[in-house]
Amino acid sequence: MRKSFLLITCAGTLLLMAAQTKPKPVPKKVLENGKKVYDTYCLPCHQQDGSGVPNMTPGLVKTTWVTGDKKRLVELIIKGMKGVEVDGETYDNVMAAHDYLTDQEIADVTTYIRNSFGNKASLIAPAEVKAIRAKIK
Repeated sequence: MRKSFLLITCAGTLLLMAAQTKPKPVPKKVLENGKKVYDTYCLPCHQQDGSGVPNMTPGLVKTTWVTGDKKRLVELIIKGMKGVEVDGETYDNVMAAHDYLTDQEIADVTTYIRNSFGNKASLIAPAEVKAIRAKIK
């Protein structure tokens, strides 16, 4: 009886430890490449610090638009949009479609913004972007 209790306790502890493992760190090269794409295409509207422009361009700081649904974020970059409400605030600026960016560039820039400006979220792989893009067309 005592052995069974000890065995169950150890197994439970191991399961708990496995569930609490940290997500895999994002490779430095992905963040560097993502920053290059961000600085070229995103910075003019979303600003150096990701704060955006009030009533025009939403910020990228700790918002579910950035850290939430990967598919929505990738589609937004590929298709663009006009006007959006983010966290109760309305933004009227047009975001142009960036469908000319490669799957790798979109994966890198989305991973960069999901892990910058105080955000912490999983990376987006080029294969995920490719699959999302295929469903859009």
